[in-house]
Order: sequence, then structure tokens, then C-alpha cells
Amino acid sequence: MVTENGEQAGESNLQDKVQEQKGIIPGKKLFGTVEGVFVPTLLTILGVIMYLREGWVVGNAGLLGSWLIILLSFGITLATALSLSSITTNIRIGAGGAFSIISQSLGLEVGGSIGIPLYLSQSLAVAMYIFGFRAGWLWIFPEHSPIIVDFVTFAILFIVAYISASLAFRIQYVIFAIIISSLISVIWAAYSGSMQESVTWWGSFAGSPENKFTGIGFWGVFAVFFPAATGIMAGANMSGELKNPRKSIPLGTLSAIIISLIVYLLLAYWLASSASTDELLNNYTIMADKAAWGQLIVAGLLGATFSSALSSIVGAPRILQALADHHILPASDWFAKRSGSGEPRNAMIFTGLIVFLALLLRDLNAITPLITMFFLITYAMINIVVLIEQNLKLVSFRPLFKIPMIVSFIGAVGSVFVMVIVNSTFSMLAFIVVIVIHAYLLKKHLKAPFGDVRSGLFVAVAEWAAKQSNRIAPSNERTWKANLLIPVKNPNILTGAFNLIKDITYPKGSIKILGLSGDLKEDKLSSRLIDLTNSFRKRGVFSSWTLIDTKEFEKSLIAGMEALSGSFFRPRVLFIHMNSFEGQEEKLKDVIRKASKRNIGILLLAVHPETVFGRENSINLWINDRSPDWDISMELGNQDLAILIAYKLKKNWKASLRMISCVKQQYNNYKALQYLENLAELARIPNVTNKVLLGNVENSLGKSPRASINIFSIEPDIDFDFVTKAVEKTGSTCLFALDSGEENALA
Repeated sequence: MVTENGEQAGESNLQDKVQEQKGIIPGKKLFGTVEGVFVPTLLTILGVIMYLREGWVVGNAGLLGSWLIILLSFGITLATALSLSSITTNIRIGAGGAFSIISQSLGLEVGGSIGIPLYLSQSLAVAMYIFGFRAGWLWIFPEHSPIIVDFVTFAILFIVAYISASLAFRIQYVIFAIIISSLISVIWAAYSGSMQESVTWWGSFAGSPENKFTGIGFWGVFAVFFPAATGIMAGANMSGELKNPRKSIPLGTLSAIIISLIVYLLLAYWLASSASTDELLNNYTIMADKAAWGQLIVAGLLGATFSSALSSIVGAPRILQALADHHILPASDWFAKRSGSGEPRNAMIFTGLIVFLALLLRDLNAITPLITMFFLITYAMINIVVLIEQNLKLVSFRPLFKIPMIVSFIGAVGSVFVMVIVNSTFSMLAFIVVIVIHAYLLKKHLKAPFGDVRSGLFVAVAEWAAKQSNRIAPSNERTWKANLLIPVKNPNILTGAFNLIKDITYPKGSIKILGLSGDLKEDKLSSRLIDLTNSFRKRGVFSSWTLIDTKEFEKSLIAGMEALSGSFFRPRVLFIHMNSFEGQEEKLKDVIRKASKRNIGILLLAVHPETVFGRENSINLWINDRSPDWDISMELGNQDLAILIAYKLKKNWKASLRMISCVKQQYNNYKALQYLENLAELARIPNVTNKVLLGNVENSLGKSPRASINIFSIEPDIDFDFVTKAVEKTGSTCLFALDSGEENALA
């Protein structure tokens, strides 16, 4: 029987292991739901727009219009928060918030392409909030120097954040109290009878003093208000420093959103009832004028901007440090270092430098829309991650907090919609930046310490495509690719034909290597096959391998073909290297006959011991006698595979191609030449030389022009004596092809 203490000890050990995986330093200060998520998220949402722009929104849209704008804005961010809550209850979220979430689902490349712009946006947002704080400060002390206010504010923020996140959160409690006091001032005003105006339910959307009230649309007002509903990542950015992020992020984020939504809705009603439309439109400080104590509103405005800046300057270095942990950035080892207390001091210094340079610009209006776009792309990607996971229906996706699929869909579509509404030009620019970063990260070949669902996503797409393909009448003529099944007993022999096999299959074909371990030890053969497979993949050809432990290769090979014939992506051509099965011709005949019955094509390679593949600059393709009429049709009589392979080698070798045919009577020479010309034209093979020889094929072998390789068509009952003579008399390596019935060189 397990004691209560034993259970607690077990849970503690498990938690220690989880924290060790997340990189959490023992003894480091960890935060709970309220201080780590709820307060910073709520303070970020209840920001400058609430104090300075909500009255203007009500003046333009009326009470119903403003409620609709508020509900739409919070609806999109609430959907994103629900998606965020769902995914965080399914994974062991590490440091970096959204970066960690996206990386664990779609890979480090996608996570990094979102995380880098998100970090920069979070850093530049600090400067924007400082500018907002300065505007409020100068309202009270207009004689103060703006640049001194900016840099003093920055210095205080940086020192607080540099000391520790714990100190920053303690200061946020003070700011939280100030904002609560400002809202109490509004409540007291309402209680004292400020709500005397008649409510305008739907506004005329007159515009603003800046555009001389020339008008503004519903979506224009929406675009101004929407940033108020953002800021939901303030708590998630601290994911690596929460006691229980799986619990704290959903609870803290959703609570902050719901409470702030109620505040915005009630505040809109108070403003609509306390001020006239003209006052709301012309006076951005109407909230301070109508509240019981205007000084508290100003204090709340200063507190809101300072708090938002503090959340950003604490959160941004955590994102940078998380990116560096996975070696996504240059100088990652330096950025990833933490202090003894677990603070990302190096990342903090770099972030401080970015903020300092941004303050020197004095105006971020030019790039402010781009910053907003990066936040919205992050929101969209979080929703897309959940949407993908929900659709894949993998057993690994079993979140403790479940949401309907429509929620993540609304969040994704809504985020993209808002991007277009706010600024379509900056939306495109933001997407381009993300794509460029993603392309750069792909080249780095990042290695993640965790799995992701990308392979599941591709498998799901492949399964869907396979099902759709099976519903259509089967026809592989136009979709044929060189998908080879290659039995291997001695890897050294296959290595000699490596380039030929690569050139037959490149770029869209595939290779399935079937190791026959009768002659070599299994571990040695496996090691060599892995090397071969990787070499093919590095050269752009998909390759895989499997091993059969057998001494009777023909039975195992036939069994392997039968097993693979039922798969959707099955090998269509059996590639046999004669040197691998020397002295086993009768067994090969049996394999070839049975492969032909199962509609599997054959490529039989017989290598000349001296010339091998020569200079890979010329190809002879032997075309069967079509006497007496030499009429061409879609049925080429077991020539399709040979023609297609000749074309592939011509293209990849950049070689010359010669089509050769034999006639027994001289008068058929002209017909044969016409046939070859028509065949080259219909098969769409350019720059082909044609030659007709008098006599049968066997007697004409020695008369043919020299080539790097000669390609022949064969029948299921192959004559191995002819194979030997062809190699000897042509003085070259020869390739013998038998159609599977699925090829068509004229398709």
C-alpha cells in the first residue's frame, strides 16, 4: 500500500524530471497562476487603448457598434486563448511560450520562423510602450524633456527586469492596484450620477480630429481598437518559469480575457451614458474628465503603459533564450546562458540594446503595423497547430482541455482577417519575412530534442490522396515514375552501379533496397545498407531499406514482391544486378517470370568488366522489329520501359541517344527509319539519331556504334546466352528491360 507521503514523493520526483527536461534550474524561483500569468496578461489588455481610445470608439460606432467591435475583437483572441489552453494541456511546454508550442507540433524550423519575428516584435513593443508612457507623463509635466523621460523610464525597466522577473511581478501588483483604483473612480462617478446623457445606439462613424471628421468605416474603427484585445501571450512567454504551465496558462489567460472583456463592455456603456457624441469624438481624455478622480485615470494610464513595457522586457529575453537553446540563432551558446538564479542575463542585455536603438529612432510609426502583424501571425499559427492536431486525430493529441474544431478554425481565420483589415501591405511583408526565415532555418538542418507531428501530417495527406486515387479508375501511364525494388546480397556490387541507379530514378523516383543476408552478417549488411540509403537521399532520391534473413534468395524475393504489391506506393520495377546472382540464372528466370505475372517490370543490368559505364555520354536504344508494316500505335510491344529509361538517362547524363533497329530485308529499311522518326516525335524525345541495321539483332550487335550503355527489351522467358553475347559484342554495359504493363512511353 502506498502512503500519502510516498505518493507525494513520487509526484515530486516526476515533477523534478519534467523540470529537468524543460531546463529549469533547481532552486530557481517559479511563478504561480496569478503572478505569472493572470496579472501580466490582464495588465497588458487593460492598456492605453482603454484609457485613450475607447471613448472615441463609442463616439464613432455608438454603443451597439462599440459592443460589436469589442465582442469581435475579444472573440478572435478568446478563440486563440482557447487553442493556446488546449495545446498547453497536451504537451510539456518548454521555455519560449508560442515558440515552444509551435516547434513541438510543426518543428523547429516553423517555430523559429515565428519565434524570431515574435521576439523582435516583443522587443520593439517595449519602445512603443515607453513612448506611450512618455505621452502620459508629459501630459502631467509638459516642461520635462521627452528624451530624458524615455531613457529614464527605459533604465528603470531594464534594471528591474535585469535583477529578476520576481521583482518585476511584485511591481506589477502595485500597478494592478493603481488600475483597480482608476476603475473604482469610474464606478464612483457612475454611482454619483455621471450617466445623464442619452445613449446613441449606432454611430455615424464620423472619423477623428486628425482626419477632420471626414468619415471612417466600421472596420477602420475595429482596426484601431483591436490591439486592445491582444496581449494574451504575456503569461505564455513565461512558460519556462511557471510552476505548472499546463494549469496556469489556460486558467490565468482565460480569466484575464473574460474579466477584461467585462470591463471593456461596461466601460463602453458608462462612456455612452456619461458623455455626448461630440465629447467622445473630440476628447481623447474624456475618461479622465468624467471619472470621479481624473488623477487616478492618468495614474492608471501611466501604470498600464509601464506594466505593458515591463511584461515585454521580461518576456522577450525568455523567447530569445529559448531560441538559442535550440541553436537557431548565431552565437546561440552566449544567448542561452543563464545566471545562477536562472535569469537570461545575456539575452536581457541584447534585448536592452535593441530597445535602446529603437528609442533613438524617436518614432516607430513606420514599423508599428509590422509589429502587430507578427503578433497576429503568432496567434494564427497557434490556432493552426491545434486545428492540424485535431484533424490528424493522433492518439498523442489528448489535451485535458478540449475545444471544438470550429473554435481553432475561427481563431485562425479571424487572425488572418484582422491582418488584412489592419494593413494588407504589411501583412504580405510579414508573411515574406516568415517564409525567408523558414527557408534559412531549413538549411541549418536543426535537430530537435522532441518529436513533432509533421510526419503525421504528411502521412494524413498521403492517405487522403491514396483514397482519392483509388476512387478514380486506375491509370498509371501518366503518373509513372521509376520506383525500383533492388535485391542486394553484396553492397559493394550495388555501389558500383550507384550513379546509374540514381540517374534512372532522379528526381521523382524512389528506391527500395531489399537486403538478402544469406552471405553477409546481418549487422554488417544493415550498416552498409543504411549508408547506401543515406547516400541516395543526399542526392535527391528517396530511398529506404529492409532486410530478409535467408539462404534461398529467390523465394524470399518473390515473397517480398508479393508483400509489397498490395501497398499503394509499391515498387513497380525490379532492378537486378547480374553480378549479384552470378551462376543462379535458373533461379533468376523463375523470379522474372513471377514478377511479370504480378505486373512488376524488370531491369536487368549486365556490366561490362572493362568499360563499365564509359563516359556516360551516349546511349543505344534497341527497338524491336515491327515487320512487315512498321505501323506505330499506342501499343509498342514491350518497349515502353526501355524507352522511358533511355530518356531518363539521356536527360540526367546529358548524353546523345541513338535508336537502333534491325530489318531482315533491305526494302524494309525506309519503313523502319520512318517508324523510328515517328516514335521519337510521338515519345517527345528530342535530338535522337536513328540507325537501321540489316540482319537480326544477335548478328548486328557487333555492327552497332559504340555507346556507354546499350538498352534492350526482353521477354519474361529471358535468354541469358543473349545477355552474355550482347555485353561481349557491343563492348559495353547492357541494360535489359521488361515492361510491367503500367508504362506508356507515348502517354
